[in-house]
Amino acid sequence: MFLHKHPYQPFIPNNATKLIVGTLPPPRFSQGKLLDRDVDFCYGSRNGQLWPILDYIFKLNLKFETTIEAVNQRKDFLTANNIGICDIVESCNRQKIDASDLGMQQVILRDLITYLKENTKVNTLLFTGGNSKNGPEYFFRKHLKTYQLKLEIISNEVPRIHQFNLGERVIKTVSLIAPSGSANRAIGSNLEYKRLKQENPNFNTFDFRVIQYSNYFK
Repeated sequence: MFLHKHPYQPFIPNNATKLIVGTLPPPRFSQGKLLDRDVDFCYGSRNGQLWPILDYIFKLNLKFETTIEAVNQRKDFLTANNIGICDIVESCNRQKIDASDLGMQQVILRDLITYLKENTKVNTLLFTGGNSKNGPEYFFRKHLKTYQLKLEIISNEVPRIHQFNLGERVIKTVSLIAPSGSANRAIGSNLEYKRLKQENPNFNTFDFRVIQYSNYFK
């Protein structure tokens, strides 16, 4: 059994109004076995699409390499745009060493509600995935139950939008399509994607994510 611990502490700038919430990076990040073009930071896998998407949307000219400069570019962007990252999984056990969400067992969650109480300007959570088993929305729902809180549906269309009350604050959640290859099949069956693909045969799943993410990161 492999203990898969999250290698990074939450990165939450003082003025953060949005938090990116995922699960945790691939096991190699916890093992210190990064590959060429991995970035030693949240969502730094060379196979992940979050940073390429944000790089495209904001014209950041990011470096995709295992350097301090590449890490600082991402931290500077997040700080300048009042965005934090606070993944919900602290650790899990795995029988197979891979990045599958379904492969996570004995999951220990981070106390996101406490982070939200400490960072009072946050009003939006951007889940990098939905409510499928072991996805960020799925775990967050479980976490809310421990505080006798629950999500209320605002929009059931993709991306699904909910909200919940934390004291006098209303916090919105947006379940974005995951920035990983495993979500491409779901995108392929999306009616809006099919329509755009029919209009432009060169339109692809990356383009679809860019459109969706632009609406919530800008």
